[in-house]
Amino acid sequence: MGVDVRNRLARRAAEEIHDGMIVNLGIGIPSLVPNHLEADMPVMFHAENGIVGMGASPKKGMEDENLCNAGGFPVTLTNGGSYCDSSIAFAMIRRGIVDLTILGSLQVSQKGDLANWIVPGKKVPGMGGAMELAQKAKKVIVLMNHCDKKGKPKILQTCSLPLTSKACVDMIVTELAVFKIAAEKLWLTELFAPFDVQDVRNKTDAEFEIKEMLRRIPY
Repeated sequence: MGVDVRNRLARRAAEEIHDGMIVNLGIGIPSLVPNHLEADMPVMFHAENGIVGMGASPKKGMEDENLCNAGGFPVTLTNGGSYCDSSIAFAMIRRGIVDLTILGSLQVSQKGDLANWIVPGKKVPGMGGAMELAQKAKKVIVLMNHCDKKGKPKILQTCSLPLTSKACVDMIVTELAVFKIAAEKLWLTELFAPFDVQDVRNKTDAEFEIKEMLRRIPY
């Protein structure tokens, strides 16, 4: 997925962020979301490694080697931002203080099951905070490619990979479309230009309903 497309997904996800929210961002595409918010929006970005008040990516040459997100990439700190140890950061998640988490994923089922932590047989550094976030955040948005590197759909009737959490995903944003999940039903609500419903059907291995008034996203 190219940089422009990654930013397209991040920009759409940024529309779901409102004043006063505490938001946790996963690694990868979600880390681009702060770049698409107004600079003065009163939002606190939370990271498992102990940042509350994470800002946008720094300009080249302005990176602070001691300031990074949970994925190890350089970030900035907003006015009023603070640091804490990882145990406090996780306690915030487990207490349900996080309003919204935006995560990447390997697979999502039509009922909102999330599989984003391991591919069997491959080494991974660990689950991180995905399980806690998926269960405790008030809203879960997934940003991901519509298909994997082999061209196989990542939105499925049933996930084939080990689950992170069941029935936890509220919204999926891919390079083709936006889905919402309600009452364990998958709804196609938006299409990115120039794709149409048939393009989405061809690359989705799950049943979905179509919202009567589909939004067409031009960017």
